[in-house]
Amino acid sequence: MKYGALALIAACVLLLFAQCGAAGGSSSAPVQARGGRGFNTTDVMFLQMMVPHQGQGVRLVRLARGHAVRPEIATLAAAIESTELSEIKSMAGRLRAWHRPATADPHSHAAHGGMPETSERELETLDRTPADRFERAFLNLLIAHQDDAVQMARMETGGGQDPWTRRLAQSVDRSRSAQITRMLAILGPHSPQDSPKK
Repeated sequence: MKYGALALIAACVLLLFAQCGAAGGSSSAPVQARGGRGFNTTDVMFLQMMVPHQGQGVRLVRLARGHAVRPEIATLAAAIESTELSEIKSMAGRLRAWHRPATADPHSHAAHGGMPETSERELETLDRTPADRFERAFLNLLIAHQDDAVQMARMETGGGQDPWTRRLAQSVDRSRSAQITRMLAILGPHSPQDSPKK
């Protein structure tokens, strides 16, 4: 997939979230959390979708440990792993405080195309990629994965209610966008950016 095509994916993902939010109730109608603080269906959906997405991200970046990559990429992968593990813990805790499960029913968004994900097949294919092509394939798949996170974060900042969750989404948007920029720079301005994501 060309990175330029990610804009189209972004629009589709935002539409998916809008439709799913409508299916689960009005995203602007707050639900009172323990202690009286309000949150809405967009907040819940964002956290429930990000928890498994971050889990996939952790699995993805851990693949760099078993392959020959430049130190800069190994350092980036380790930093992403640490950040996303911490975020998973925080997001799951927030959902527990709201008496919501850490992840949504896997079929709850099927009518709208499913949740953005890096599939098991993609991870397995990457793990089997020959050493001379692994680094590029790893970066391309990670770029696509982090772009999914950016689009989910923008869904939350556009319709979420809970201040903590909105701040998290803003942080995700900034950090993943910066990671994408860095990875594109590593790939080089004249390098093809063909992601293995379909």
